[in-house]
Amino acid sequence: MTDMDKKPLRFLLQAFNYSLFMGLVWFFSNSPSVSLIGEDEAKITIAFAHAGQLREPCRMLSQEELNKLAPNMRKLDDCPRERSPVVIEAELDGVSIYSASLPPPGLFGDGGVDVFYSAKIPAGEHHLDMKMNDSVRIDGFNHQFTRLVTVEPAQILLIAFDSKNGFVVRPASK
Repeated sequence: MTDMDKKPLRFLLQAFNYSLFMGLVWFFSNSPSVSLIGEDEAKITIAFAHAGQLREPCRMLSQEELNKLAPNMRKLDDCPRERSPVVIEAELDGVSIYSASLPPPGLFGDGGVDVFYSAKIPAGEHHLDMKMNDSVRIDGFNHQFTRLVTVEPAQILLIAFDSKNGFVVRPASK
């Protein structure tokens, strides 16, 4: 057989291989249905980034302290960089679902923490209680949130934190 006689056979085999590959891709993208949560379950997700308050308040330097510093290092106030750890607790229907004390990351302990927690919960009405303390200078929790939430099957309930508004509950799409 000459080289010209093999070309149609080569194109036919290539078309067959491509069709077989595309058929497998189509089959595995449609056929085996996967469900990550049951029909009577929902998901709760706590996700936010937050920097704890400064461990110590800024203080004004006295004239004597300023004179001891080099001229290029003189500034009126001294603000330490280290932040407080973030302590967070979440309860659903009186049962603790998440509890953590997250130290500030970074070389000087001055970074913000990233909070992420996700779990399956039964669909329906639940009593949600969130507490957070982001200051070592305050005893107890300085951010609290209590709400009755209704979660439908296969729904994701997202809990975020905003420094101005506190905890925010956003029902995500199915």
